[in-house]
Amino acid sequence: MTTSQVSDAELAGQPAAYWTGVAYEALIAFTRARQAEKGYTQPQFWLLRNLSAHDISPDGAGMTLPELRKAMASYIRPEDDLAAEAAVLVERGWLRRDAEERLWLTEAGEEARVRLARNAPAIRAALHEGIDDADYVTALKVLRQLIRNAGAAAV
Repeated sequence: MTTSQVSDAELAGQPAAYWTGVAYEALIAFTRARQAEKGYTQPQFWLLRNLSAHDISPDGAGMTLPELRKAMASYIRPEDDLAAEAAVLVERGWLRRDAEERLWLTEAGEEARVRLARNAPAIRAALHEGIDDADYVTALKVLRQLIRNAGAAAV
């Protein structure tokens, strides 16, 4: 069913969970396809970000794969194989592994993280085409209220 064939009254009666699920899958697929075109995966980018003192990591300390999985628990997908993704980054010289199996970001990895982050604005712009910021903010406020109404903590 396309929304162009559905009245506002009909849309108002449709389940938000369905539409948020469809949106989630479409947005993830789009983002991952754009990243793949540039030669990297979303989990690889997350690994770089989580190990960078200039991004998510508070101190740039190395982390084991279980620690990284825990750190990414709210956004990692079941099909994401962090061990395989980390192995690719080690091979590229973007990560190094120490004797305790902790992964550390290398200087080349930090340079790659900065370079790859430059792709985000174009991905966001493509996804936000035709949506003004006020409408986007309203949509997020509605989603946050739905989350609260469902008894969960909205961030």
